[in-house]
Amino acid sequence: MLNEKQRTLLILNGIGVLSAGVFLAGWLYFIMLLEGIRLFPIVEFIMVEVPGDRRAWNMAHMEGITNSLLLFATAAMAPYIKLGKRNTTLLFWTSIIYAWLFTLPAIANAYFETRGLAYGGSPFESSLANDIIFLFGWPSFASVHIAIPLLGFGVWNHFKDIKMRK
Repeated sequence: MLNEKQRTLLILNGIGVLSAGVFLAGWLYFIMLLEGIRLFPIVEFIMVEVPGDRRAWNMAHMEGITNSLLLFATAAMAPYIKLGKRNTTLLFWTSIIYAWLFTLPAIANAYFETRGLAYGGSPFESSLANDIIFLFGWPSFASVHIAIPLLGFGVWNHFKDIKMRK
């Protein structure tokens, strides 16, 4: 089972990921949609050009929100997750890895106008930023495919333990 320190760190990382999604991606998304800063009656309009397109900024914004909620949910589910020490540690670290490494590259993709879906950009335009973002995708891809089954396995173990007590 996740201990109190791990649960607290999941929540703190969730707050960090949420902050990146709301304050970094969200504000840039908002400014991009308005094509500048509008703070009427203080400031009527300051033109600001934010690179990227609406869809990419929307995804970056939602990645932060979604992944933070997954960290919060994992921390809240802790009493229902029964895993050994090694698998608990694996669940903890893979959760943090996928949350950050799905969120930050999505923000970078929006800013650099890349997709990060293939090395060399194919079928999209190639750039160094795209290739770096693509490489950051592998740890998150592997981590989420470890964390989610571990969650299911841990809850299943808890369920079996309940059945045996009755």
